[in-house]
Amino acid sequence: MLQVLTSAWALLLGMGLLMIGNGMQGTLLGIRGALEGFSTFEMSIVMSSYFVGFLGGSRMAPGMIRRVGHVRVFAALASMISAVMILYPTFPNLVVWSLGRVLIGFCFSAVYVVAESWLNNAANNSNRGQALSLYMMVQTLGIVIAQALLLTADPSGFVLFVIPSVLVSLAVTPILLSISPTPAFDTTKPMSLRELVNFSPLGCVGMFLLGGVFSAQFGMAPVYGAEAGLSVAQISMFVATFFVGSVLLQFPIGWISDRMNRRTLIAIVSIFGALGSFVGMLLGHVFPVLLVSAFVVGGMSNPLYSLLIAHTNDFLEHEDMAAASGGMVFINGLGAIAGPVITGWMMGTSLGPGGFYLFTAALFIVLALYAAYRATQREAIPAEETGDYVPLTAAATGIAMEYAQEIALEAEQDTQNSP
Repeated sequence: MLQVLTSAWALLLGMGLLMIGNGMQGTLLGIRGALEGFSTFEMSIVMSSYFVGFLGGSRMAPGMIRRVGHVRVFAALASMISAVMILYPTFPNLVVWSLGRVLIGFCFSAVYVVAESWLNNAANNSNRGQALSLYMMVQTLGIVIAQALLLTADPSGFVLFVIPSVLVSLAVTPILLSISPTPAFDTTKPMSLRELVNFSPLGCVGMFLLGGVFSAQFGMAPVYGAEAGLSVAQISMFVATFFVGSVLLQFPIGWISDRMNRRTLIAIVSIFGALGSFVGMLLGHVFPVLLVSAFVVGGMSNPLYSLLIAHTNDFLEHEDMAAASGGMVFINGLGAIAGPVITGWMMGTSLGPGGFYLFTAALFIVLALYAAYRATQREAIPAEETGDYVPLTAAATGIAMEYAQEIALEAEQDTQNSP
């Protein structure tokens, strides 16, 4: 761990500041949108726009890095993010906010590609798992800290937009001053979606459904809080609890997944996610219960993401895993684009704020049923023959997936070589 910190401290510090900025702007827009008179459906379009940009950034970033290098891409995109954050309160307009979210989604996606490829180069076989875990911890911790910073000023003013803009600008400093060498960049040609679906129908369907769940959490949770009449402090706690649950339950579920049928576990975890959603929908007016539901939903959805990747890899040859990663990210991104729009439409009907949880419950139920169906269509791989579970977050790009697959493969080889 110390070796990773020594070689990649600048990158991790920069990413931590960027994640605080991203976490602040996502929640703040949901709160400020209600103050500016945006309808629920209009806010769903704004939130969905982030994932449109995110999907585009993950596809275009490799070419940008090859042309001008990691440092320049990181600096240019961070500057763009900082500028857009200041524009939000200046022009409270649906078109401006939507275009701003597209730009920010694009920039953050490309920044993640830079960070993940750079981190992969800084690690070696002995500490690769620690490096990825540290990177994911920095991401999640940044978003949780962001929710606390929302309590430092009035959301109707400019200060809360200035803070993330400054933090994102500062994020570039340690990167530019670091003397760590940056890696050469290359990516694997992605596998066609048809081939990927043939290898793992459950992995692909599950990734699409989870895209909707994640985008609802990350994009529409603050809108839900504003619609439900929560205070700024309560909205901050509510959003943060999703991520706290994802951290605390990721490793226990991962441990179980290496010891039992993964399709069965996917179905069980999905059922718990649905139950957590129904509790939020029916008893969300009781704030402590609302936090419990957020903890459960966040704690189920993030491990499901890693479970689906591990399940898909169980049916791939080692040489195909890297090629499949890009397709998995793309499928998840398609679901993420649709998620906020559908959630916003449901919340705009007679369902009210409860439409938020009804949407996530429906996706969890469909995933549980499909996992149960797939268990009848293909013989399960014995637990001792499956690859290792590697924790990832939904913000991971194809680079991080390749990274995780390398870790799982190395762990498998170490097990085979051990006496």
